[in-house]
Amino acid sequence: MSSSPVSMPIAVDRYLRHVSIERGLSANTLQAYRRDLSAYADVLARRGVVDPAAITSADVSAFAHELRTRPDRPLTASSMARMLSSVRGFHRFVVEEGMAETDAAAEITPPKLAMRLPKAISIEQMESVLAATDGDDIQHLRDKALLELLYATGARVSEAVALNVDDVFEGDVVRLFGKGGKQRIVPVGSFARAALDAYLVRARPAFSVRGTATPALFLGARGQRVSRQNAWLIIRAAAEKAQLGLEISPHTFRHSFATHLLAGGADVRVVQELLGHSSVATTQIYTMVTADTLRDMYTTAHPRAR
Repeated sequence: MSSSPVSMPIAVDRYLRHVSIERGLSANTLQAYRRDLSAYADVLARRGVVDPAAITSADVSAFAHELRTRPDRPLTASSMARMLSSVRGFHRFVVEEGMAETDAAAEITPPKLAMRLPKAISIEQMESVLAATDGDDIQHLRDKALLELLYATGARVSEAVALNVDDVFEGDVVRLFGKGGKQRIVPVGSFARAALDAYLVRARPAFSVRGTATPALFLGARGQRVSRQNAWLIIRAAAEKAQLGLEISPHTFRHSFATHLLAGGADVRVVQELLGHSSVATTQIYTMVTADTLRDMYTTAHPRAR
């Protein structure tokens, strides 16, 4: 844990930067997170708590109780769930970043809501995004390798940018380090392997000489490891060039990876292993996405469906 305490405003700003980069959230969503955490900080301040490390489960429970009982502005279940979700995400982050030793919000349970399905794009849309990185210069070669790898493996963006050259093995597999340092081996398809080979031979050496020696797989313009924010910007630029008319984030690649695998007939437990989910229930959300797609196609195509 950090030796010097961090104030709530600084911790909140760091968390919002983190979720903005990691998940590519819209400005409106980030504003909602900031409002939620500002309300949380106000309750904590009234209880004399200004340091994330000093927050206890009783403080979090007090905030949840205030949300449930305030008479002037009663919250809907979805609003309450979002606010508590913001708080839970914030506490997971401050523990991961060493700003607190324990997760004070671990025991808080938000109200049950209807399940929200992950957002994925079609195979054709994904092909358009990947094609937007075509080119022979070193930047295009790197961007192509990164995006092909994200789609081929379903890696989280943090896992992809943390890769070292030695994590890409002969035999078309890559070693990913997930949450809690948990390792998993994921196959890499022929398209991603070809893109990686082209990048490693023709582009990475050119990036590498611009900086100090680093084992990082993906390098930036100054020879340093590509950051999560850099990866998000690369994805956004490819989406804009592909002219899809919708926002694409690193998580879009992960969601699309899972959805397309299941639609192609992959077993849900295999997809669970590939994604690094600890519970198959998390992966089964994606089966609902493919079921909805099949239902839509049936309704459109079958002469007696309507």
